[in-house]
Amino acid sequence: MPILNLLIKPASGSCNMRCRYCFYADEGKNREQATYGIMSEETMHAMVDRAMKFADRECMMMFQGGEPTLAGLSFFRSLVEYLSAHPNPKNIRVRYAIQTNGYVIDEEWAAFLAKHRFLVGISLDGGKEVHDRYRVDAQGKGTYNRVMSTIRLLEKYRVEYNILTVVTATTARSGRKIYEFFKKNGFGWQQYIECLDPIGEIPGNQEFSLTPQKLEQFLKDVFDVWYLDWKSGRYVYNRYFENLLMILNRQMPENCSMRGTCGKQWVVEADGSVYPCDFYALDEWKLGNLNTDDFEQMDKMRETLGFIKWSEQVPDECRTCSWYGLCRNGCRRNREPVTAQSTNVNYFCSAYKHFFEYAYPRLFEIWRTSVSGRR
Repeated sequence: MPILNLLIKPASGSCNMRCRYCFYADEGKNREQATYGIMSEETMHAMVDRAMKFADRECMMMFQGGEPTLAGLSFFRSLVEYLSAHPNPKNIRVRYAIQTNGYVIDEEWAAFLAKHRFLVGISLDGGKEVHDRYRVDAQGKGTYNRVMSTIRLLEKYRVEYNILTVVTATTARSGRKIYEFFKKNGFGWQQYIECLDPIGEIPGNQEFSLTPQKLEQFLKDVFDVWYLDWKSGRYVYNRYFENLLMILNRQMPENCSMRGTCGKQWVVEADGSVYPCDFYALDEWKLGNLNTDDFEQMDKMRETLGFIKWSEQVPDECRTCSWYGLCRNGCRRNREPVTAQSTNVNYFCSAYKHFFEYAYPRLFEIWRTSVSGRR
């Protein structure tokens, strides 16, 4: 059995920031109950009990939001203590990760994260000007200085962390600049994700909207400097490029959006309800609730709803595309039809095509060199 991956939202969609492009705020507006509050100890125990029973070799607990730290440090301490004392006859290895805006992390938090070896994802959209444009606090003020202080605090406690950047219309214009800024600050593990338009809207109409043309330019700009660093013997991890290399090496990419079909994910809301994907924590996709249902029952509901089956559809346009092996039509969220004329083709299709045409010779060079063991 594969690793059991739980994406846990202990504070539901609640957040102490007001990022102007926030997908989770929009997601909350599209369900009957926008937020489920803070996860109770009873629900946390039920989640751990069922996870330890269902898991085989390894269980990854990834905490996300909204902002997961709003559940409080006491919640995380209680969870770790409960897991440590929990019977573990199958010797299941449990690992922790947390995606955070970094706003409330202090010395006490940093010490805890270090002690229990949490991998921390920090949301940072670039330098001060770019970051503060959209990532603001409840008073509408920029959060760049506070986030950078948190990063230095994590470094002080030797907490392993990486950077997560949302690519908007603004960041797309500054790909090279953002990459160099991150490198200058020693951020060697980078992940860029496309900004999402509101659910059900025709994409491209918001100020922050990322269009295919803008994504194409961003990918090209970042790839150029990333390739030069590789050529010079300087390694900078870029999740998207690394997953493309995995595909070239005939490996399964670890990024679910690059596999061609949705995988088995377990998104756990604060009330114990479970969903098949973080982008689909909506009423119509509810699989069950860990307070009353086991994983086997919820797996059957996943099949009944046809969530994965829908993602397995391959449009005719993709079947004849020379780049389908690399692209695989991307994430389901970017394939959703919002008009009667829409197809199942990824919204960013043209961006990927043009980027592959531009970067493939160099990407292939990197793969070939890694296989031969030479540089």
